[in-house]
Amino acid sequence: MIEFLAHSQKNFIHILRISIFIVMAWIGGLKAFNYEAEGIIPFVANSPFMSFFLNKKTTDTDNYKLHKNKEGEVVPENIKWHEANGTYVFSYALGSVIVGLGILVVLGIFYPKIGMLSGILTAGMSVVTLSFLITTPEVWVPDLGGPDHGFPYLSGAGRLVIKDIIMFGAGLVIASDSAKNILNKPQ
Repeated sequence: MIEFLAHSQKNFIHILRISIFIVMAWIGGLKAFNYEAEGIIPFVANSPFMSFFLNKKTTDTDNYKLHKNKEGEVVPENIKWHEANGTYVFSYALGSVIVGLGILVVLGIFYPKIGMLSGILTAGMSVVTLSFLITTPEVWVPDLGGPDHGFPYLSGAGRLVIKDIIMFGAGLVIASDSAKNILNKPQ
């Protein structure tokens, strides 16, 4: 077993690339559906990196909180608000970028320069996502009278975000592997 593991790193890095692709293709693909687009609004509206993509008249904190739908819920008034806000258009564009990045990651198996770039971009995307731990109030359990709220108590949204630290590390690993392949390629 030790011998197998010691000689399988290259294959495992390829599995890592394929895993990143699956996550990005799936999550990015879901951005085409309204429920996912509506779900990312707290992150986007509070982000200094993304909020400028939305309609400025509708992105203040009180407005997005008033127009949140539960997953699967259809409230026509909220849908109209999200249409005016640019929620869906932003989500479609973001999803396309994420799926495209996932494709680049898997292409890195065959093209080291693409692999290095996609690894760096994956790590960068993860830094933006992890910034939501600072900018988005919904990532922490709210004070509803119980003793466990605020930092370090992650809400469901926060638990989703913190997992991007793994994507950050994975992006660096595939970038490093690709850089090594570029340096070792015969001239």
